[in-house]
Amino acid sequence: MEIVLSSTKRKYLEIYSLFDLDNIHETFKKFSSIKGPLEAKIFAINESISSHQLSKLKNHFDKINICSLFIYSNNRETILSGKSLKIDSTFFKEQEIKDKLLLFKSKKKDDILHRGTVRSGERISSNGNLCIIGDVNPGAIVSAKKNIYVWGKLLGVAFAGKSGNKNASIASLYLNPLQLRIADVIAIGPKDKPKNCYPEIAVIDKQTIIIKPHLIETKN
Repeated sequence: MEIVLSSTKRKYLEIYSLFDLDNIHETFKKFSSIKGPLEAKIFAINESISSHQLSKLKNHFDKINICSLFIYSNNRETILSGKSLKIDSTFFKEQEIKDKLLLFKSKKKDDILHRGTVRSGERISSNGNLCIIGDVNPGAIVSAKKNIYVWGKLLGVAFAGKSGNKNASIASLYLNPLQLRIADVIAIGPKDKPKNCYPEIAVIDKQTIIIKPHLIETKN
């Protein structure tokens, strides 16, 4: 089963694979920071899902402010289970569902450029680098498989190298986050506000996240 979560303004798009419907608590921990409103689309290919299982899934979705929920499946039992719970459920042929899912996956660009403030409750995720021209407010979460660049104030949570890349970095004009994470190394943001007038960058050094000036070298 593939779950596509997207914001109504299309600023957020994430695709998750759910393999065990009877043990979904761990999977939904990933969604706990998302406040929405979001649309959720369930792609169930050759899967028979009972109304009991869908009910558990729906209860979890209700906790993260899902404004609309859809099911696409080529299994009639799954469609009937969805309709019994008043979930918008549509029967498609297997290839049609794969084509729809492929369309969403093609929208997930590797590198993302976001212009504007990332507000509390919002979440932006990139499969490559993430560049934000604007502020990241407290309560917002930004993440990337590679590097994060914030051309503004970074006051929320930032997670770079989410695929395990320890060479990733987090840079900002004003680096005062609630939390930083690079790969599997986590650090709480500094208590004191930055007093410097230059950009800073966070990197891993000897299994610890350090913050240092982000100076651009110029050749004479």
